[in-house]
Amino acid sequence: MTTRKCLLIVEDDAGLQRQLRWAYEGYDIVVAGDREAAIAAVRAEEPQVVTLDLGLPPDPDGVSEGFATMEAILAMKPDTKVVVASGHGDRSSALRAIDLGAWDFYAKPIDIDALGLIVARAFHVHALEAENRRLADRIEGQAVLGGMITAAPEMLKVTRTIERVAPADVSVMLLGASGTGKELLARGVHDASRRKRGNFVAINCAAIPETLLESELFGHEKGAFTGAVKTTEGKIEQAAGGTLFLDEIGDVPLPLQVKLLRFLQERVIERIGGRKAIPVDTRIVCATHQDIDAMVADGRFREDLYYRLAEIVVRIPSLSERPGDPALLARHFLDRHAAQMGLGPKRFAPDALAAIEAWGWPGNVRELENRVKRAAIMADGKAVTAADLDLASPDMASGPINLKAVREAADRSAIRSALAQAQGNISGTARLLGISRPTLYDLMKSYDLQP
Repeated sequence: MTTRKCLLIVEDDAGLQRQLRWAYEGYDIVVAGDREAAIAAVRAEEPQVVTLDLGLPPDPDGVSEGFATMEAILAMKPDTKVVVASGHGDRSSALRAIDLGAWDFYAKPIDIDALGLIVARAFHVHALEAENRRLADRIEGQAVLGGMITAAPEMLKVTRTIERVAPADVSVMLLGASGTGKELLARGVHDASRRKRGNFVAINCAAIPETLLESELFGHEKGAFTGAVKTTEGKIEQAAGGTLFLDEIGDVPLPLQVKLLRFLQERVIERIGGRKAIPVDTRIVCATHQDIDAMVADGRFREDLYYRLAEIVVRIPSLSERPGDPALLARHFLDRHAAQMGLGPKRFAPDALAAIEAWGWPGNVRELENRVKRAAIMADGKAVTAADLDLASPDMASGPINLKAVREAADRSAIRSALAQAQGNISGTARLLGISRPTLYDLMKSYDLQP
């Protein structure tokens, strides 16, 4: 991995070029005087940071050429930190550049020390983001916890629990609403266990007719029933040496619960139509969105089977109980689906991020991904709006009516949304909120928020 720090200076004034070269001799400096040279330098040198004067020839007194150069750079290398120059009285162009993807701006005439701090911070943030991407790629490559993405303390507690119990060969029951990621976590149990080289087999017990479920689970011998033209292994056998995930375990009928209990007690099965006991070493992970305790109390689920399946019980919070995660996951889904569909880089408009944080997400992560995928297609430009997501603007009428509580809820929501939009960068978050960094730190401390 290279530690080379390349700074591209896009400036048509030869005197300023020399001044900036001298000021930043600690970096690997590349200079360009127009859009064509800047684009060529980005292709050849791949600079992490670019300082860009918006007034470039052939429009040195305007900003059109500078904006065209910035958009071309970000289209080629979206992770590049572009710092634009704004003259006195031209703050609107600087803010427009930030809205279009610039990382920061500086005022002319240049204060070398101030610009030096901005450039140093840009390199630091670029390095942090690159390291985060490397860690994310490593995690995805190893499929740790099934690639679960979260920053919410409630969900991080769940993932830590999964990491602890995965190596122990115990049955795990995952309880949570539909769309909360139960199968991802079940795969995480498998991938973090000693069985990770074995098969991970999943079956949705609610999606298979009761008459076929026994055959799906236990298999059948040739001629066991009409249409059984060959001997077929069931899911339990297919997962031998690995993990079987039984989704919606609450929908297993009582007669089949007895046979499943025997397998868990004796670790042997009999196929339908068979007379031979077959030993099978399969770990069971199950899940349900139903109130399993109430089902046991009502006699709809066997208590002895429950205790065999629920050696470890993990309760998964819904998306509305995971502050900050809706925006974090939405950015991930937008990047992924925009790339898969060849739509180019897209971002969320402020009203979209506010709507994402305010929405209750009754369909949880599944609903969020569906809305983001549709919005990526429907959005006219690079910015995805609340209307593209088919979400209304946040309505405070349904929230608390106490003024202090309303202010605190609004502050928390705004800070979380800005943190997600700025990818945890404190300076960027403060800039989005229009407050100073010390004020942001004080607010985060008082609300117990972490970047």
